[in-house]
Amino acid sequence: MFRRTAFGIALSLLVLGSGLTTIPVPGHTSTKKTTGGQTNLNTSNLLTKLTSFHASLIEKSVFEKINHYRVRRGLKKLALNGTISRQARYHSQNMALKKVPLSHQGFKQRVSVIPIPYNSASENVAYNQGYSDPAAQAVEAWLNSHKHLENIQGSFHLTGVGVAINDRRQVYITQIFLRTK
Repeated sequence: MFRRTAFGIALSLLVLGSGLTTIPVPGHTSTKKTTGGQTNLNTSNLLTKLTSFHASLIEKSVFEKINHYRVRRGLKKLALNGTISRQARYHSQNMALKKVPLSHQGFKQRVSVIPIPYNSASENVAYNQGYSDPAAQAVEAWLNSHKHLENIQGSFHLTGVGVAINDRRQVYITQIFLRTK
């Protein structure tokens, strides 16, 4: 799909990973700490700083759009958790850097290092490029996908959102959902 922008014509693309269904974790209580596996992007570069700022705005927008949807449907708002967001961001960075494919690869490991007792967890991922509002595009696509929608409507309490943008301006979004004990 092509889209006109102020900079001419840009290719717009949206790809979703299939929604990971809820995984019950009986008696799970993780006591592991994150090992700091975050990819360290070069923050001395102005472009990197602007990209990080833009990624933070997209994260906030995804979180707000998902909660807005939940409230309109009579569901409780999700609480944003920084630890969960760090794991979501780490996965998005790995996808953006092509260390892993657009997928849920490593999901069990990602949630196992979150030091929050939970009963179940789910994840949505998306990739897009060329859209003026990547958060709106990803959320709209998730809402139109049965498996992603199940996660959004699930009986979860906490969430984390992580976004990474690579040098090709490809936007990777991960949202993790947890139902706490």
